[in-house]
Amino acid sequence: MPKRTDLKSILIIGSGPIIIGQACEFDYSGTQACKALKEEGYRVILINSNPATIMTDPELADVTYIEPITPYMVERIIEKERPDALLPTLGGQTALNVSLRVAEDGYLERFNVEMIGANVDAIKKAEDRSLFKEAMKKIGLSVPESGYARSLSEALEIADRLDFPLIIRPSFTLGGTGGNIAYNRIEFERYVQFGLDASPYHEVLIEESVIGWKEFELEVMRDKKDNVVIICSIENLDPMGIHTGDSITVAPVQTLTDKEYQIMRDAAIKIIREIGVDTGGSNIQFAVNPQNGKMYVIEMNPRVSRSSALASKATGFPIAKIAAKLAIGYTLDEIPNDITKKTPASFEPTIDYVVVKIPRFAFEKFPDADQTLTTQMKSVGEVMAIGRTFKEAFHKAIRSLEIGEYGLARKSTDIDEIIKKLRTPNWERVWYIADAIREGMSIDEIYEYTNIDRWFLNNIAELVEFEEGLREHPGHDKISLLRRAKELGFSDRFLAEILQSEEKEIRKARMASGIFPVYKTVDTCAAEFPAYTPYLYSTYEKPFYVVDEENHTLRNTTECESNPTERKKVMILGSGPNRIGQGIEFDYCCVHAAFALKEEGFETIMVNCNPETVSTDYDTSDRLYFEPLTYEDVLSIVEKEKPYGIIVQFGGQTPLKLAVPLAQAGVNILGTSPDSIDRAEDRKRFDELLTKLNLKRPESGTARTWQEAINVAKSIGYPVMVRPSYVLGGRAMEIVYDEDSLVAYMKRALEASPEHPILIDRFLENAIEVDVDAIADGDDVVIGGIMEHIEEAGIHSGDSACSIPPYSLSKDITDEIKRQTIMLAKELNVIGLMNCQYAIKDGQIYILEVNPRASRTIPFVSKATGRPLAKIAAKLMVGKKLKDLGIREEIVPGYTSVKEAVFSFIKFPGVDTILGPEMKSTGEVMGTDCDFGRAFAKSQIGAGYILPTKGTVFISVNDEDKPHILPAIKILSECCLNIVATKGTARFLNDNGIDARVVKKMTEGRPNAVDKIKNNEISMIINIPKGAKSVKESYYIRRAALVYNIPYFTTVAGAKAVAHAISALVREEIHATPIQEHYMLNRICNNLGARYER
Repeated sequence: MPKRTDLKSILIIGSGPIIIGQACEFDYSGTQACKALKEEGYRVILINSNPATIMTDPELADVTYIEPITPYMVERIIEKERPDALLPTLGGQTALNVSLRVAEDGYLERFNVEMIGANVDAIKKAEDRSLFKEAMKKIGLSVPESGYARSLSEALEIADRLDFPLIIRPSFTLGGTGGNIAYNRIEFERYVQFGLDASPYHEVLIEESVIGWKEFELEVMRDKKDNVVIICSIENLDPMGIHTGDSITVAPVQTLTDKEYQIMRDAAIKIIREIGVDTGGSNIQFAVNPQNGKMYVIEMNPRVSRSSALASKATGFPIAKIAAKLAIGYTLDEIPNDITKKTPASFEPTIDYVVVKIPRFAFEKFPDADQTLTTQMKSVGEVMAIGRTFKEAFHKAIRSLEIGEYGLARKSTDIDEIIKKLRTPNWERVWYIADAIREGMSIDEIYEYTNIDRWFLNNIAELVEFEEGLREHPGHDKISLLRRAKELGFSDRFLAEILQSEEKEIRKARMASGIFPVYKTVDTCAAEFPAYTPYLYSTYEKPFYVVDEENHTLRNTTECESNPTERKKVMILGSGPNRIGQGIEFDYCCVHAAFALKEEGFETIMVNCNPETVSTDYDTSDRLYFEPLTYEDVLSIVEKEKPYGIIVQFGGQTPLKLAVPLAQAGVNILGTSPDSIDRAEDRKRFDELLTKLNLKRPESGTARTWQEAINVAKSIGYPVMVRPSYVLGGRAMEIVYDEDSLVAYMKRALEASPEHPILIDRFLENAIEVDVDAIADGDDVVIGGIMEHIEEAGIHSGDSACSIPPYSLSKDITDEIKRQTIMLAKELNVIGLMNCQYAIKDGQIYILEVNPRASRTIPFVSKATGRPLAKIAAKLMVGKKLKDLGIREEIVPGYTSVKEAVFSFIKFPGVDTILGPEMKSTGEVMGTDCDFGRAFAKSQIGAGYILPTKGTVFISVNDEDKPHILPAIKILSECCLNIVATKGTARFLNDNGIDARVVKKMTEGRPNAVDKIKNNEISMIINIPKGAKSVKESYYIRRAALVYNIPYFTTVAGAKAVAHAISALVREEIHATPIQEHYMLNRICNNLGARYER
C-alpha cells in the first residue's frame, strides 16, 4: 500500500517538559517522526513547549510552535495551519490526552483533521480501563479483578469485594502518577483521594494485587494489512508492584520457556487487533504467576512509550520512524530496514546479545522522600548496557550509572539491615542481594524476601562467588582468571578494589596478557545479514583458533566487527543517564556537535549509554558506541578508533571528569584546555584569575572543620552560602543564617565528604542573578545571550525562571556584564562555549561562577535567539573562526522568551516544594511573545499552571518583604481578583488601600488556608516565608497547592512576574506564533531599525 497522497500537512504533538514518567525518550521519537515525514514530502507542523529538544530545532519541522501543549493552544494552531492530519502517538500521555480533548471539543471534525497513528476509539479502548477490561474479556484474556471509582465511597464499595493489598491506578496519568499500593483501609482511603486528584478524569482503578508476580512487556507493531510484528520482549528483574520505569529490565526475556513466550506473543497479537491500533506501535504489559504460570494482561499503551525507546535501542529497530511511516499508509513489508538495507520492517528483529536497563534515581535531592519503590515511578533517568551475557551487560550497566559504583560492592554486613533491604523494594536492592549471598543466605531464602526470579538470583550469586574466589586466590592462574573476569563484565576499577591494586595496574596486566575488548554490531538480525550502520557494543569473547596456512599453525584470535575507517574523526562523549542537574540539555549539545562536524567533513563517533536520547539514535552520528562513560571503556574505543580528538565540553560533568585522565593518556582534548577548565573550577586558581582581572566576587573562604567554618563566616558576615567543592546541580548547597545552623551543616557535610573542603560565600540577599552564555574561538568572543533570572539569587539557576532579553536591567549593567564576560573568555582562552553567572546588588556586579563548557541554558538561548550555539562551538573546536562563520555580534531579540523550570514533586509525598540553592527541577518549558507579561504567562501555562483571571488569591508574606510585594498585589486587585491573606498580611494590604479578607493560618484553627485550598476556594497562592519557623509552618500550604495543582509563588520577583502575566491575560487572549516567524520578523525589524510587534 503506497503512502497517502490525500494528506499534505501533518500536526505532531510533542510531550512537553521532562518530568518523572515522561522523559527525553519522546524527543527521540518525535525527532525520528519529523525526519521521516519530511523525507516523504509532507509539511510537518510541530507543537512542543520544551526548548531543550532536538525536535524543536527550527530546521526539523516546517513550522515549529514552542507553545504550551494545551487543548486551547492546539485548537488555535489547527485554526491557523489547517493540517490534514494529527499524529498523537509520539508525545507520550500528554499528546494523547490533549488530542482526545481536541477531538471531543469537535475541532478535528470542524476543521476536517484526521487523527492518524491511532484513532480516538482505539485510544479510549486502551486508556479507559473499563473499556480495556471488557475488550480483554471479549478475546478470552484475563485481567486482574478490579473496579472503577469516581469517588471515595465508590472506591470503598469495590474494596469490600476484594482482598488487601489493593492497587490504586489513576486513569490517564503518566509514570504511574498517583498510583500506590494500599495494605489496609486507612492507607486505601488516603491513596484513593490522592489518585482521584491526580487523574484528569477524576477516576481510579481499584485492582486486585499481583505483587510478586513476574512482569513482562512486548513491543508490538501493526499495519493496515494486519501484519503484526513483535519488536522486542522485555523482562522485569523486579516483580510486580514496582513501576516498570523503576525496575531493572532485561531484553530479550530470560526466564520464559518457548511455549510460555509463544502464548504471550499470541496474546499480544490478539490485543493489538482487538484494540484497533493498525498504524503504529504499542507496548503491552503482562504479569505471570511464578507458581502456576497464570497470565494476566496488565495494560496497553497505544503509542510510542518509554519502553519503545529502550526496545528501539536494544534491537536497532527504529520504532518511532516506522510508526510514522505506517501512519501515512505504508505497510511493514514496504518499509526497508535502514541497518541491513535488505530486510523489510516486517522482518522481526532477532538479537544475539543481552540488554540490561537500570534506572537512575535522585533521592539525594529529596532526603525526606520515601525511597520505597512502588507503582508510582520515581526514577529520573536510566542507562542501558549490551553484553553477550546477562552478567556482562549487568556489570556494564552498573558502572554506567555514575553513582560511584563499578560492581556489586559490599553495602553491609548487618544481616538485619540486609533482610530489611531485601524485603522492601528499593534502588539498592541488588547490592544487598549480593551481601545476602556473602553472608550465606540461600537463593530460596532471598527469593522468599524479594520474589525476584531464581534465575537472576543465581546469576548474581555466580558473580559474587567469582569475586570471592578472586579475593581468596588473587595470584592463582592470573591470566585465565583475568580473562574470565572480563567476560563476566568486571571493570578494571572494580577488579583493582577486589585485588587491592590500582586500575592502571590491572589495565597494564590485561593488555600485557592480550586481553582486549572486541566490538559487535547491533544489526536487528543476529548477524544473518550485513549491517550498514556501525552501531556497536563491547564484549570480551573467548578466543577461538584459526589455521595460519602460511605457517601451518593454529592462531588464537577473536572477531571484532568495528572495522574503523581511515577518515579524520572526532569522538563526542555524551552525558550519560539523565539526572537532576544534568539532563537532556547536554544531550542536545552533543547531537548538535555531531551534526556540525559532519558538515565539516569529519567522521563523528558518539559514545553514550542513555537509551532515551537522540544522541544514541543509530543515524545521529557516523558511528555509535553504546558503552559506559568510564575511563576504561572510553580509552578502549579511542585505541580502536584513533580519533583526531575528543569533545568533552558538551556532556556536562560526566565527560569533564574524564578530561584530565584522558589527556594524560595522550588523547587530544578539543576546545578549551583541561587546565583552563580547572582554573575556573578550582577555588584558589579562580580567585587568582579574578584578582588579576580586577573583577568582584562575594567574599568567600574554605573550611575543613566546623571551627574553621565559624571563623570564615564571622569574617565575611551572615548569611552565607555553603556547599561542598566539586558538585553538580547545587548538590548539598544551603543558605545559612546563624552559627548553630552552620555547625550542623558542617557536621553533616564533613561526614558525607571528609576529603573535600567546604566552600563558604557571602550570600547576597535580594540580588538579581544573571546567566550569560558566550562562544569564543581563542581570539574573538560573541555573547550568545544574557538571561535575567526571575527569582532572586539563592534559588539554583536551574530552578529559576529567566528571561531573554533581561526585563529590568539597565543598558549600563548589561554592557558591563558583556565586558566582563569577554575578558573572562579571553583570559581562559576559551574555544567553544562558556557560561558565566553574576549577581547584581546595589548596582554592583559580582561573579558567582564561570564554566568554560556547555551549560544547561544552551538550548534555551539557541531557541530564543535563533543561533545554534552548540553547533557553532563544535566547529570552533576543530579550527573554524567566528569570522569564518559570519558571526560577529550578539543577536538581541525584539521579542521576549521566558524559560520556566518544571518539577516532579508530586512523585514524592511529604517533600517540601520550597526552592533553594540545590537544584530540584527535572525539566523546562519556554514561552515566547512580544512582551514579558505574555511570555511569562505562556511559560507558566506550559509548566502546567492555570493562571487565574478570576477567583481568589491567597497571600502570606514575611514582614520584610511586605512593602516589596505591594505593587504586584495592586496589579492583581486591579485585575478583579479577590484577595485573602493571613492576619498580618491582610492588615498591611488593607492599610495600603487593597481590600483583603483574613484567612487563618494552620496554627490558628479552622477553617484555615489549607481547608480553603481543598474546598477549591483558592485560585493562586503567594507564600513568601522567611526563617525556619515560618517555612515549617507554611509547608502544608505549599503541599496542598501541589496536590490540587494551584499556582504558587514563593518569591517577591515571582509574584511580580505572575502579576504582569495575569494582567496580560486579562487584556487579551494569547496567540500561537511559530518560532520561525519570530526569527523572520526580528530580522526584518533589525534591518529596518523598527520595534518588534506582533
